[in-house]
Amino acid sequence: MKFRTFAIFVGPSVFMMLLFIAFPLISVFKQSFYVTQPVYDQVTVETCTPGFLKQICTSEVKSQPRLDANGAPVTQTRFVGLQSYRNVLEPDRAWAALSRWDLSTLLTIDFWKALRFTVMFTLVTLPLVLVTGLAIAVAVNNATKSLRGPLIFVSLLPFIITPVIGALSIRWLFIGDGIMTAFLEWALGHNISVFANAWAIEALMYFYRVWHVAPFAFVIFYAGLQTVNQDTLESAIIDGASRWQRLRYVVIPHLMPLIVFVSLIHLMDSYRVFDEIVGFASQAYVISLQWLTYDLLTPDDSGTRAISRASASAMLTMIGIVILLIPLLRKTWRDHKSQVH
Repeated sequence: MKFRTFAIFVGPSVFMMLLFIAFPLISVFKQSFYVTQPVYDQVTVETCTPGFLKQICTSEVKSQPRLDANGAPVTQTRFVGLQSYRNVLEPDRAWAALSRWDLSTLLTIDFWKALRFTVMFTLVTLPLVLVTGLAIAVAVNNATKSLRGPLIFVSLLPFIITPVIGALSIRWLFIGDGIMTAFLEWALGHNISVFANAWAIEALMYFYRVWHVAPFAFVIFYAGLQTVNQDTLESAIIDGASRWQRLRYVVIPHLMPLIVFVSLIHLMDSYRVFDEIVGFASQAYVISLQWLTYDLLTPDDSGTRAISRASASAMLTMIGIVILLIPLLRKTWRDHKSQVH
């Protein structure tokens, strides 16, 4: 293929990736080293008490934001180095808590609290998504042809539902006098409050992610099952291999590239978990790194936003994603090199 033809096909994709991924990432990285703050002036304010014969006046110095000609606050930007990262990580408090093995104190720091949930959420849901998706794919593949269409349709429904709507639906089942809460109270014989327990909220978030994402894995694995060598399967049956042995030694090795692909997509997506935090309104108990970045960008009462700390949190999130992807990327690279040679 000529370079010009190659550039015509690849050029638009490269341009869009630079415009919407590379340049914003560089901008966020740069902003994490700078702090923009409003400029305040010391102003003497005189206040007087009401009085007809004798009036008492007092003067006090107050800080007021400096305004420009248009009435907007004047700001200044200064280089702070790694201070924003230190403000997010709080290394002194974190190290002191770790040295005492005081995890409860460590988890009072927003970043470490968010990191604990994000890593747990990612690593717990990944195998569940893979196993559930593969189980559905095998079940549909072994079903009769007349049932495959309805089964595929029903299996894809959770993936079609908008994430926030799905999370809200499950939340409504358990919050207050929801259907599932009423059933549990009837079965257990006493009142319960599911959303008063952090572990229960977290378990529901795990369940929702697996329920929502497993259909994606099912579609990928079901497509891969159509390409399994039938002669190899028939030979395994003749040799007396059980259904589990055929799945373990024939099907799964054949699907391994797809398993790695689904794992890569799920790791990148689940590490940026945000919809569940909003849908389950879990901010008081459970937060994620993505939600922490959003919270830092939310204006406070004075209208200012912690852009530098939000940028530092975003960069730390990116670093975490890269660390999680390294083992899978190394495996993909080794498989590619083995196929080439």
